[in-house]
Amino acid sequence: MEACVSPIQPFLELPDEPPVPWLSCYAAFKTYIVVLNLGKMDKLRACALLVHNLGTKGQRILSTLSDLEGFEDVIELMAHHLRALDSVVVQRIKFWQRHKRAGEPIQRFITDLKLLASECRFGPPEEETVCDQLAEHTNNAAIRTKLLTILGDLTLARAVELALQLKTVDKLASELSEHLSQWQLEFPAMTQVVDPDSDDSMKENTRETSTAKFRSTPGKPMCMGCGSVKHHFKARDSPLGVRDLVQACEEGQPQQVRTKQQRPWDTFQQVPIIQDEQTPWKLFRALKIISMIVTAIFIFGLALCSKTSFLILITLSSEGTKTIPDDLKPVTLLCIGCSLITSSVLLFLKSLWKSFFKTAKVPSLKTSAFVLSFEFLVSGGAAILTIIAMPHLDIITNITILNSIAVYSALLQVAAQCSAKNTNRYMVPSILSFILILTGYCLFVVLYILKDLTDIQTATWVGLAVGGSFLVSLNWWENYFRVISESSSSAFLKELCKDMRRGQNFLNILSSLLRIAVTACVLGAYVPLTNLDWEVVTSIPLRETKIIAITVGVQLISSALCHWFALSASKMHVMRRCFILPLYLASLAVVALLVVPVIVYYENHRISFNETVTNFTAYCDVVDGRNLSASVFEDLVNDVTRTLCFLDMSDMMDIGILTGSAAAWWLGLILATLHLWYLNLHRIQRTQDLFTRRLYEGTFIEQSLLLNVRFEIPSKQKRKKRDVGIEPAMVYLCATMWHETYDEMMNIIISIFRLDKYRPKEKQMEQDFSFEAHIYFDDAFQYVDGTQERHLNEYAETLVQIIKEVYGIFTNMGDSFFKNQHQIPDQRIIRTPYGGRVVITMPHGNNIVIHFKDKELIRHKKRWSQIMYLFYLLGFKLTTKYYKEWKNGGDEKWLMQEAQKEKHNTYLMALDGDTDFQPGAVVLLIDRLRMYPRVGAVCGRIHPTGAGPTVWFQKFEYAVSHWLQKTAEHVFGSVLCSPGCFSLFRAEALMDDNVMKTYSTKSTEARHYIQYDQGEDRWLCTLLMKQGWRVEYTAASDAYTNAPEEFKELYNQRRRWGPSTMANVVDLLGSSTIISHRNRSMSKPFMFYQLFSLFSGILAPATIILMVAGSLSFLWEFDSAASIVISVIPPAIYLGLSFKLKSDTQITIAAVLSIIYAFLMMVVTLSIIGSMVKEQTILTPSSIFVIAMAMIYIITALLHPQEFYLVFYGLLYIICIPSAYLLLTIYSMVNMNNVSWGTREAKPTPGGPKPAATPQTTTQKGWVRKLQSVTEDMNLVEERLDEEEVEFWKELQVKYLEPLPNDKEKQKKMADDLKSLRNKINFAFFMINAMWLVATFTLQIYNEIFAIRIPIYNLTLDRTDNEIEINPVGLMFILGFALSVVLQFIGMFYHRMNTIMHYVAFMDTETRKPKPKKQKKYKKGKKKDTTSNEEIEESSSSNHTTSTDSVSEVSEVSGSQGNPNESDNSEDEELFSRWPEEGIMV
Repeated sequence: MEACVSPIQPFLELPDEPPVPWLSCYAAFKTYIVVLNLGKMDKLRACALLVHNLGTKGQRILSTLSDLEGFEDVIELMAHHLRALDSVVVQRIKFWQRHKRAGEPIQRFITDLKLLASECRFGPPEEETVCDQLAEHTNNAAIRTKLLTILGDLTLARAVELALQLKTVDKLASELSEHLSQWQLEFPAMTQVVDPDSDDSMKENTRETSTAKFRSTPGKPMCMGCGSVKHHFKARDSPLGVRDLVQACEEGQPQQVRTKQQRPWDTFQQVPIIQDEQTPWKLFRALKIISMIVTAIFIFGLALCSKTSFLILITLSSEGTKTIPDDLKPVTLLCIGCSLITSSVLLFLKSLWKSFFKTAKVPSLKTSAFVLSFEFLVSGGAAILTIIAMPHLDIITNITILNSIAVYSALLQVAAQCSAKNTNRYMVPSILSFILILTGYCLFVVLYILKDLTDIQTATWVGLAVGGSFLVSLNWWENYFRVISESSSSAFLKELCKDMRRGQNFLNILSSLLRIAVTACVLGAYVPLTNLDWEVVTSIPLRETKIIAITVGVQLISSALCHWFALSASKMHVMRRCFILPLYLASLAVVALLVVPVIVYYENHRISFNETVTNFTAYCDVVDGRNLSASVFEDLVNDVTRTLCFLDMSDMMDIGILTGSAAAWWLGLILATLHLWYLNLHRIQRTQDLFTRRLYEGTFIEQSLLLNVRFEIPSKQKRKKRDVGIEPAMVYLCATMWHETYDEMMNIIISIFRLDKYRPKEKQMEQDFSFEAHIYFDDAFQYVDGTQERHLNEYAETLVQIIKEVYGIFTNMGDSFFKNQHQIPDQRIIRTPYGGRVVITMPHGNNIVIHFKDKELIRHKKRWSQIMYLFYLLGFKLTTKYYKEWKNGGDEKWLMQEAQKEKHNTYLMALDGDTDFQPGAVVLLIDRLRMYPRVGAVCGRIHPTGAGPTVWFQKFEYAVSHWLQKTAEHVFGSVLCSPGCFSLFRAEALMDDNVMKTYSTKSTEARHYIQYDQGEDRWLCTLLMKQGWRVEYTAASDAYTNAPEEFKELYNQRRRWGPSTMANVVDLLGSSTIISHRNRSMSKPFMFYQLFSLFSGILAPATIILMVAGSLSFLWEFDSAASIVISVIPPAIYLGLSFKLKSDTQITIAAVLSIIYAFLMMVVTLSIIGSMVKEQTILTPSSIFVIAMAMIYIITALLHPQEFYLVFYGLLYIICIPSAYLLLTIYSMVNMNNVSWGTREAKPTPGGPKPAATPQTTTQKGWVRKLQSVTEDMNLVEERLDEEEVEFWKELQVKYLEPLPNDKEKQKKMADDLKSLRNKINFAFFMINAMWLVATFTLQIYNEIFAIRIPIYNLTLDRTDNEIEINPVGLMFILGFALSVVLQFIGMFYHRMNTIMHYVAFMDTETRKPKPKKQKKYKKGKKKDTTSNEEIEESSSSNHTTSTDSVSEVSEVSGSQGNPNESDNSEDEELFSRWPEEGIMV
């Protein structure tokens, strides 16, 4: 019997978490005893057998607990020691969050619920609670409906039985549906529709038997549920679902059948474009490859230049060199010292700046002493090694001995892994590295000392070299000290490590100063000891000056650039190919670069002397006897050769020992940095998280870069997991709608469905974020003719219809040719206190929640919709649950930490109702918030879409704004406006003090209407920046939105934007001192830049008038003063008329004037070009300015190759400058008091009754039935809102969102206040412009006195007799504008480099879609194999295929896998890839 029973698994064999709980293990042990019939054995034997089955680690735990007295003691001690430590709160959270997964059997789900409930202490109602959880969290809508509608008490056993029955019925109905579909295709005559009343014999009078229900009558369709011919039913068409079919029919309930006639000849579809047609993925793929190649080449080349130039300096410091005489050695030694301290100087300046403008916490005295002691040893060792020892060694040893500075790193890696108790196979490379480096040292000592045992001086240099390299290898002790302190139980080490991180800036300042001082002391002491004089530094010959300056310049610049490109490679997520490998090869390349010329010169010398020089030693005598040559390169080769003359390079023993030491050191470095190949990197890796020290070592650049990378103990788990430590984010997509067109709504709905496909809710390969979409539809209800009923208007109904269409597209595309199309599953419709709600579950499990707002129940307009979702998502859904847990006795500290973590990782994406975006764009925005915790909002690149000249103008305007202005704000400070059409906000920032609360303020003053309501997105960003949050811009994230196509619509849109922009900038500038102190991104210089931009914007009308005046003077040779007067007249007349005329008339006049100004600008542009050709000069201020601006725009466009075509729209932009900056400015300023939206305005529907005075007089009873009747193919099941949420909405409406009363008196008073404010601002605004014009006019009159005369030069730079006269005020303005443009260009270039890194990182880290399996070809006569839904569930975890082969097929990007709400359908785990040939992200 015992031989047939396998022993039970040991409870805890290895030091890890127990594989099963102790109670489960003890239960298995008791079963094992019973099976072996050992129940009557004595207690001592039972105790021994139990201890034996505890395993090695379990026995060790037991031995440390207490003295054992018997079997019961072992049970009690182990149960007490291994008791569950989770609190009841945690267990209940796990229980309530447990949902049934797709494809999971009911029994498994119930078992998990019971196990979780057993730890929750529910008491007697535990079984009832489990039953409720089954009904609520099952993913099968039919099971949920059945369990919720059943009468009487529902027991858990009955609930499980019903669920299994419904699952079986669903399986059978699905099989039957497939069979009937095939039957209908084969016998179409039997499926034609016949009038059911024509055959009285088939009338349904009595209930038929179950077999008769499915009996077919030729020519007459029947119901599959009851067999009646009065109505018919197909499995996919039932509004109740397959499971409720029999019960509904037998109870005599007539079915509303949604039939779809099958017409084989009418299978064509009208499908919207859902592929990504905007993003040039092929270009980005080529850009990625080019970027990787360029980065690898630059890192390799710069490391080669840095190391070679440094070794040349070492060689020139040797005795007896011809290139630099011995008396000038202090100069080369000084240059070596400069190479040592340059990085310390840069670190000192950077840390000093951070200490002044950011944080500077002072560490404790013991921490400072601990860190500085290591810095003293490292800096002393580096100075001794490079300044004293290396000039006396050969060139090959100098190259390779720098690889030996990994000796302590290898040793500390072993120590770190031992302290972490992770002694596995990954420790072997570190041990081998340490052994190889020590072997290299031994060979090095043997090679030099055994040559002459009496040479004390050589032994001294060798000892200093070994000791110096050992000290230098301590440089990266922090990398391993962090790991050791984390795994150590020592509180001292943990506190020390924490204090070091906290006071890093201050420690960097001290360590930099110490390094500089130690290097200076070593250098200052060594020169006099070698009988050299520092005075030669002041009198260096020109030839030697050039050689030294070029060498040290190359060394310093190449080291800094190599460090920057190395950081870029890590951020691009290409460390293996572009960072590690080039640095490994750099040392070998340096050896080849310096040794190969020596060999070539040696062989040439042998050949030229007919091989009379028999060995290398004889050649060394020839080299020593040579004088300086005309070639610096030849002198350097000879000096390098001299370093090898100490050794007999003709002796194979010397060559073998030298090669062995060099190879051992190089291999030791590789093994010491082998862990870098398994390093886990995030998509955008922060420098401070990747590199332990901010310092790089310019004298051994490749070793410092490799050893400075963060050390992680390699393990299988970490290798498999890419984003270790990254918390998953929750993204709420919040779109506001009003009067969008069909095409505009289609854009955003398709975008949301794309994201659902890209990040499915369940079984996704990437767990970085999940999302939920919310659409807030303003003014969605209207009165029904002749009644007080309010139903959804045509815009709201259109939205639901679009969702139904898009759902069908994404579920049915990709199916086989004759396969039945999937019907849309049941969705939910809910009545709410603010109107109504429709909840759509998309094919991959994510939800779209449409909130239909009734303006008579809740406040409407965009800002109030935003406040509505801010309080709902962040206040109700995020915060309330923690408050409830706290009231139930939860730990307040733990709840606060969890709430803070969730706020930090919850993001809100603001969208407009017409935004079109790709899933990758959302991921790129999330990257910025994920990596930078103080970033409160981030926006993407907005592309206007549409057709016509108005849109073309906006395309170039948007491009220039994003290319130059937003990038400059991002680089030098913070982006001032994150547009509401496509921006991602951090919940933590929105919930900060003075942000959400202030944003919900009702406009009570005239200025509030302008700042708060006309530009709500800019005001929200202003509030964020005031609280210290940074707003960023990501050019890699593209979104598309419809732009105004009509001149009038554009003017009305900018009428809102202009004043609100000015109001918010003035608000920021007024609080510049507080903001600069609180917000680290917004310095005083940046605020001054914004002040200049504001001043330039105010003076835009006057500047355009002066430009027009210059044009008149240039074309018709008018007097300058007269030209100004003539140019002022048209805009002055337009300004005066604007105060009297209606806005539509103002726009008409502006359109006429815009055409006139456009012709004038075109003539002027051509005239300027003609004058440059005629006078053969471009060296005039106007010509230089025009050419410089054109070059900046062209170069900027070249750096955005996918948008280069927008340059051609720049011609239209130029001729429209007067309209945009003169007429539009006047229109927006004069109509500042008009606070209406201006775009998408629609007249009220005629014929309906006027709105009632109070919302209580209206009813909404019929809108649900009306919407259900409209959406025939999508059944909307009505549900009730939770009482707690109902109470929330009522309280929110009362406090913040109650409809504003229609108070005519207050409205009139506010209109008067707005006009008064407009008059005041307009007076100041145009008075400043008038003063500017008057000043310019005065200077033109007294031109002879004040003018600055600049001579004109021709193309050959010869001075001509002509001069150009410029007034000083205009020159200062032009210079200021040019300076701002140059700063914008620099910011754009820097931002563009980072954008390329982000692109490459994204394309290299996004999960690729698995290759689809090929479909089996249809063979005639073969019946289609129909696999049961149960089998699909079992195979879905391993096989997920799609029915597409080419990306050109729309089905590839929108393929379906059935209904995700029904547990019997497998979910598609397939993700979109980023490559066009692998599936474009739709």
